[in-house]
Amino acid sequence: MDNFLHIQVLGVPPTLSSRSTVLPGTPIAALPAAIPAAAVLPLTAALLVTVPVFLQAPWVRTGPMGAVLFTLPLMALALLLERRGQGRWQQLGVLLVGFSGSWLGGCLFWGWFRLHPVMHLPIEAFALPLAVAGLGGRWRLAGAFYLGALLGTASTDGVIAAAGLMDLWPRVLNAPLAEAPLLLQTAAIQVLHPWPMALIGLTASLLVLICRRLWVLGGPWRVAAAALGTTLAVDALFLGAALLAPQLSGLI
Repeated sequence: MDNFLHIQVLGVPPTLSSRSTVLPGTPIAALPAAIPAAAVLPLTAALLVTVPVFLQAPWVRTGPMGAVLFTLPLMALALLLERRGQGRWQQLGVLLVGFSGSWLGGCLFWGWFRLHPVMHLPIEAFALPLAVAGLGGRWRLAGAFYLGALLGTASTDGVIAAAGLMDLWPRVLNAPLAEAPLLLQTAAIQVLHPWPMALIGLTASLLVLICRRLWVLGGPWRVAAAALGTTLAVDALFLGAALLAPQLSGLI
């Protein structure tokens, strides 16, 4: 993931220190030296973007209310780190505030509105005013992460709608488990047609340019770049899974 974000999305090679190998038995205190300080928060943001794929999606399917209520301890931890933490720990707390907003929006949609794709972006964007307002103060990292993830979500939904695949969304999610993989694969095959492929290529290129621009701006915008770039990578992973092994896709 580190190499993908640097080479494919940001257009710069990873530093030597980020590629160094941590040997067994290395003291924990020595581990931060293996990762450049400037890369810690972007890499954390990239990791947080993948959490909904492997944790939130199955949790929401089996217990949506529990997933929603998990927002409370998550936010409590974030605020505790922001108030009591020092240095990177304090910044991590701010970052977790932004992640909490994305987590709650995802739980609400996938728990109760998943068959209504038109509601996806409005629900995910419920904290947009707070995120924008936070960019001007102490919550910049939270706002940057939330906005980067939201832009990735908006781009994905926009491509699905423009490619004419939005009608398949509720059909795939509402289908019996035995039929859902085939419907998902059918949708993925339609993406391989010239117009959807051109649209995906144009959108991906634009997002990569935005990621590079955000990375150059530095500061909290690198967190936004990491969130957006990882969303792009996850979308590519889902498309590949839908084509080659749809039964393994977390979208079902």
